[in-house]
Amino acid sequence: MDLILWRHAEAEDPREGMSDLQRVLTAKGEKQAARVGAWLDRVLPQGTRILCSPARRCEQTAQALGRRFSLRDVLAPGATAADVLAAAQWPEARHPVMVVGHQPTLGQVVAHLMAITGGECAVRKGSAWWLRARVREAGLECVVVAVLAPDAL
Repeated sequence: MDLILWRHAEAEDPREGMSDLQRVLTAKGEKQAARVGAWLDRVLPQGTRILCSPARRCEQTAQALGRRFSLRDVLAPGATAADVLAAAQWPEARHPVMVVGHQPTLGQVVAHLMAITGGECAVRKGSAWWLRARVREAGLECVVVAVLAPDAL
């Protein structure tokens, strides 16, 4: 199974009286999402399920891909790594799954799957991590297929 984790692009800072879910992408964030979205659209297999946090900044990031996606409340800020893995049906899903979400949650997913000490990995705004589960003699292992930062394109 392939699991692609895409952190939302740069968003405006929180303001008093504004719900965290209402924060939108900055102009820079829109460019980041467009660059990474174009790359992902070229390389993602057809049939990839795309799951997205209900936060507006995640929705805008996912829209840059130009494919259908599903909003999932369980992926909102404050979600756990276990929430993300359950929503993605890791490692049993038959098709690739992409999750558009938040830090520190996505970094916690990477750390868990890659057995990184400390339980968290830095995932830059707008970047995508492509992970793959595969079965070997010793059991299930996770490998990194690609990591893409928006300024690398």
